[in-house]
Amino acid sequence: MRVAEVKRKTAETDVYVKLNLDGTGQCDIDSGIGFFDHMLILFSKHSRFDLTVKCKGDIEVDGHHTTEDIGIALGQAFKEALGDKRGIHRYGSTILPMDEALIMTAVDISGRPYLKYRMKIPAAMVGDFDTELLREFFVAFAFNSCITLHIRRLDGVNSHHIVEGTFKSVARTLKKAVAIDETIKNEIPSSKGVL
Repeated sequence: MRVAEVKRKTAETDVYVKLNLDGTGQCDIDSGIGFFDHMLILFSKHSRFDLTVKCKGDIEVDGHHTTEDIGIALGQAFKEALGDKRGIHRYGSTILPMDEALIMTAVDISGRPYLKYRMKIPAAMVGDFDTELLREFFVAFAFNSCITLHIRRLDGVNSHHIVEGTFKSVARTLKKAVAIDETIKNEIPSSKGVL
């Protein structure tokens, strides 16, 4: 089983994440930010990863530390759960429609952290979620999981749809990339022999 648990405690947040890459999309989410909880639930359902996220953060200040630290912990758990990455497809991509919104994501589980983020979100807030934090979450996730991640809004005017489409698209992209390729299940998918 490709499972990992991460605990991260700072003066600003106390985060617990448990991730099972070979799950069925079961989740238990409590970040303290309602809209963000909704997005993490969608992430779990569309990736089919089992996911537990518990966070007590300084949301009386704002959602920044909570969102970023959950991204850090989730990225660390993702990297740990993958182990040596033997047999994975490594690459994945998705173009996902969410009503009028259209989101493209692509990933290389390369061991090289990078985020290319081209998003325009019209509203500053969706519910209790600051839309600027979408980028902060994915920066934290990509760099701590050591993946190359591209996220691009191809179309969309409704901020809720754009953000939701992003989480769903990333989830489905990661699901493809971590799936085991039976033709190389005992190999590292790199000419270097390591990822």
